[in-house]
Amino acid sequence: MHSFIPIIRRKSKRIYVGKVPIGNNAPIAVQSMTNTKTTDVSATVQQIRALERSGVDIVRVSVPDMDAAEGLKLIKQQVSVSLVADIHFDYRIALKVAKYGVDCLRINPGNIGNESRIRSVVDCARDHNIPIRIGVNAGSLEKSLQKKYGIPTPEALLESAMRHIDILDRLNFDMFKVSVKASDVSLAVQSYRLLASQIDQPLHLGITESGGARSGAVKSAVGLGLLLSEGIGDTLRISLAADPIEEVKVAFDILRSLQIRMHGINFIACPTCSRQEFDVINTVNTLEKRLNDILTPMDVSIIGCVVNGPGEATLSTVGVTGSHNKSSYYEHGIRQKERLDNTLIIDQLEARIRKKAAIIDKNNRITVHLIEKE
Repeated sequence: MHSFIPIIRRKSKRIYVGKVPIGNNAPIAVQSMTNTKTTDVSATVQQIRALERSGVDIVRVSVPDMDAAEGLKLIKQQVSVSLVADIHFDYRIALKVAKYGVDCLRINPGNIGNESRIRSVVDCARDHNIPIRIGVNAGSLEKSLQKKYGIPTPEALLESAMRHIDILDRLNFDMFKVSVKASDVSLAVQSYRLLASQIDQPLHLGITESGGARSGAVKSAVGLGLLLSEGIGDTLRISLAADPIEEVKVAFDILRSLQIRMHGINFIACPTCSRQEFDVINTVNTLEKRLNDILTPMDVSIIGCVVNGPGEATLSTVGVTGSHNKSSYYEHGIRQKERLDNTLIIDQLEARIRKKAAIIDKNNRITVHLIEKE
């Protein structure tokens, strides 16, 4: 494992979304959102289960109407992951899904009606021990703030968030987290910084509507990477115009790159040059696809020559350094007697990585069992 300077997390209150702790130094939770019709129960359950297999902690489901609320009731009965109901405008939907056992309500108190309706939702959330996420978005600021600021600014997003927070404060409800999302990276980062200095509630991070798989991942990595490196953020969602599973992958890649949360295989690979002794690019791309199911934290270095290969291998769980015809193979920094055939290196590496992951998982289970017995 490479050395690193630990990030000092911002102090925040602790809430729970189902069994998932959020805030107060809990592991940063990864979220995604379904893009199936919520009324299509079978398709939505199938997508949620796929997200669970990818390691997601929390899944958000849009509930635009009462039919969707009835669908969510059936969905909740068939999955185990914590579910957040995304609700706008109609407070009655929030009351309904709260009774159906949803784990969190994502609302904007300001857009679901007058004070009595907001109070009904908050009282219902309190009765069912359900937290609320206040979700402020640069694309849907209140008209009064649009008129006041002209364009979305960090101060405008902060003011919108504080308006909603004040409502919950007046109702003596503190089980909530807040987000101030924008598609503009700088706007989002500055807004979160302002908000982080004003409140001690958990913060949900995101660069909203960030774009497709590649551009959205880059924007999210830059924006959320800045915030996370400053200790800001307690849970996050990567918003991509792509398969929701890609959102989870990118989220864990970001957290892993900052050594905040280790999850799955961290591939360390050279960009390749004429010194490479095997096809590094094809090897890495193929193994990433084949080993997508492994969630065990591991560093795997795949280096095409002996310039940097041995150094990276000594810091990796599994490592390979390119040599003529056969490449050197390492485990936990120790060079093994066996060498890998460069023409069969993908299959041979996959087998060894899977075996190593199984051993690590078994040892972790034994350790946990011993701790529990003590």
